Amino acid sequence: MTGTGIRLTAPAPGWAIDADVVVVGSGVAGLTTALRCTAAGLRTVVVTKARLDDGSTRWAQGGIAAALGDGDTPEQHLEDTLVAGAGLCDEEAVRTLVTEGPAAVRRLIGTGAHFDTYATGELQLTREGGHHRRRIAHAGGDATGAEISRALVEAVRAAALRTVENALVLDLLTDEHGRTSGVTLHVMGEGQHDGVGAVHAPAVVLATGGMGQVFSATTNPAVSTGDGVALALRAGAEISDLEFVQFHPTVLFLGAGAEGQQPLVSEAVRGEGAHLVDADGVRFMLDQHELAELAPRDIVAKAITRRMREQGVAHMYLDARHFGAEMWESRFPTILAACRSHGIDPVTEPIPVAPAAHYASGGVRTDLRGRTTVPGLYACGEVACTGVHGANRLASNSLLEGLVFAERIAADIAAGPRRTAPVEPAAPVESPATSLLPLIAPEARAGIQRIMSEGAGVLRSARSLGKAGEALETIFQRALHPDTAQPEDVAEPKDVGLDGKPAVPGVDSWETSNLLCVARVLVATALEREETRGSHWREDRPERDDTDWRRHLVVRLMPDRGLAVRRTETAAFPPVSPRGSASPARPAQYLPHPADAPREP
Repeated sequence: MTGTGIRLTAPAPGWAIDADVVVVGSGVAGLTTALRCTAAGLRTVVVTKARLDDGSTRWAQGGIAAALGDGDTPEQHLEDTLVAGAGLCDEEAVRTLVTEGPAAVRRLIGTGAHFDTYATGELQLTREGGHHRRRIAHAGGDATGAEISRALVEAVRAAALRTVENALVLDLLTDEHGRTSGVTLHVMGEGQHDGVGAVHAPAVVLATGGMGQVFSATTNPAVSTGDGVALALRAGAEISDLEFVQFHPTVLFLGAGAEGQQPLVSEAVRGEGAHLVDADGVRFMLDQHELAELAPRDIVAKAITRRMREQGVAHMYLDARHFGAEMWESRFPTILAACRSHGIDPVTEPIPVAPAAHYASGGVRTDLRGRTTVPGLYACGEVACTGVHGANRLASNSLLEGLVFAERIAADIAAGPRRTAPVEPAAPVESPATSLLPLIAPEARAGIQRIMSEGAGVLRSARSLGKAGEALETIFQRALHPDTAQPEDVAEPKDVGLDGKPAVPGVDSWETSNLLCVARVLVATALEREETRGSHWREDRPERDDTDWRRHLVVRLMPDRGLAVRRTETAAFPPVSPRGSASPARPAQYLPHPADAPREP
């Protein structure tokens, strides 16, 4: 059963395996957690949606940030992180990250990750946006994530760690006391297990990555459909700061209608001296920030968007022709190949770039040991909200966060009670039929993405967010009550990808249902936050308001399927407490509860 009594519509599990820990996800956060848990003697199972090496980590180009260079200190790294986070970082979380980070990176190197070095063996370090020091360690020039993924996957295989690949996690299982007891999942394709099954374990670690696929254009891979956040919501966990979605400033522009995963042009290109220019060749960042092109990402993305609007164009340019062919080929071979595959040669011409959805700074609310508000459920990496990123993530802190907090989670689990013998898998507890979350037809996916891109993208307003909220609610209500006529003033079914066909359980409908779930939360919190801060840009509220809005927004999914949003009383990241002890929440105003549930005032 789940904490809200809500679960996805899915067949009952037909098989089950038993473990001490199940880790969902195979990026740096998931595999580091799994390796540390295994080293501690815990029976660990890794569940991953695609292949073991197919998560978001391998797409990371720039590198991993840590105070590893001469003259750099954790204190300086902390200061840069706090500035980028625009007043909403949890300082204790950031201090944990920057002080434990250097040693964690060295342990990663000890695991087998090969970073770029000089002939002397010293690490090559570069700069990225928001950093005042060269502290970004990189591998393969611009293939850092791929190298980290390779090293961790090899270590996992060498440890003979049990893995379940091509498996979409569905819902959390809990015991009669509301404590975590495992997950249900659906395995796709060939393997030892197939179809819907369960992994029973007293500890579940969500390391599922991001939710970039909720937008039409994103740097995220196709697997990033917000599955972990959606599962956590159904399980009764609290979500925080989901309105802060970072749009990477320099994504290769492939045309106004380009959709899906878009090629990233790493911030490290700017760190090595590339310039942002408009069609006239003017460097427009010089008067925007003291760091010019290396300002924090939210500032650069806003500046690019403003210039695009002023000039009525769809992109700006990144000019690095002065690098020369040799530097491009040695330092940025991946980006060079991606550009050339799309008919652009950075050696001889500027690169057309525009912002695209990149990273969720918010997520499942955790403490400094990765614990969520559901006992036994942990979260790590992009799916989590530790308080490190605040309103805007500092470049290359994401890999470090996954690494540092994965080690902390493993230590916390290892310090807990052990099972001394295997336990027979318990039969899954069936939720009442009224607690099934309506499945959303896969045909609605493109409509959801369009709604989010138009209404909750880089630029937002009460009007755009309200319109997006109404359109999302139309999709939800039509799935909830397919035979009930809808008001005339809501979007037509064809506008949101609905054709009246009932959705059937399957990967596509489960993913689309998860996308709608996280989209509703994002819009609710973005509408609630009436200011501009970090990566949240409200056109109708252009100023930062520290008096009323230096606060966090916390969301829960209620048993009636409505959303409850509360604002914290201070800027301090709220402590994680057992479910049910949080202060009263106020329902999101734009989002009505389903018709079959009583409304709250």
